[in-house]
Amino acid sequence: MAERILIVEDEDKIADILRDYLLREGFDTHRLARGDEVEDWVRVHGADLVLLDLMLPGRSGLEVCKALKSFSDAAIVMVTARVDEIDRLLGLELGADDYICKPFSPREVVARVKAVLRRTRERPVREDAASSEAAAAGLVLDEAGWRATLDGRDLALTAVEFQLLRVLSSQPGRIFSRDKLMDAMYRDERIVADRTVDSHIKKLRRKIADVAPERELIHSVYGVGYKFEAPIMSPDREQEP
Repeated sequence: MAERILIVEDEDKIADILRDYLLREGFDTHRLARGDEVEDWVRVHGADLVLLDLMLPGRSGLEVCKALKSFSDAAIVMVTARVDEIDRLLGLELGADDYICKPFSPREVVARVKAVLRRTRERPVREDAASSEAAAAGLVLDEAGWRATLDGRDLALTAVEFQLLRVLSSQPGRIFSRDKLMDAMYRDERIVADRTVDSHIKKLRRKIADVAPERELIHSVYGVGYKFEAPIMSPDREQEP
């Protein structure tokens, strides 16, 4: 599957040039022109890297960067005509992976995008909010042993089912498309049908239901994909011995 690049740029000419060069290199690209559209789009579609202009209508690039880093593992390359050192440092302190100043060569941008993706491809998944929500759901993943337990009971997952659960629970609330889940299931880039993901999700849900029939952890989002979300425990249940 092609890596997905989100271009956030309000100047049409620059956005078109970046999109053309990235498409030529085999990337899947999408463009947004407003900063206040980015967070919702990434939550639904996901992205491997965001080329993020600093000066945007609706919401500044720095605000968008901070918001994305709170829930997404997408790499972020800031793009701006403002070259003063304060903005440069602030952008990187907020979690940007690289910084490119206008005017720039499109070939340089492509090279930097490839370099950032190489560095971040094997970056470990987020563990803070993800691990706490999984723990609240009674879920424990042993990645060394490829074993998942729910309330202390082994779910007896296959390798593919374990990978699906690991990816979904790594970012609670994020909607993963079928393409993203297929990337996690089959790293050898084999071609499989969308229904293959649905079949594995169905089996995974069944195994969870066998252990905790009252708890739905994997939710379908019609026409988009799936997300992991732990149910809120009722006060009565929390007080049970």
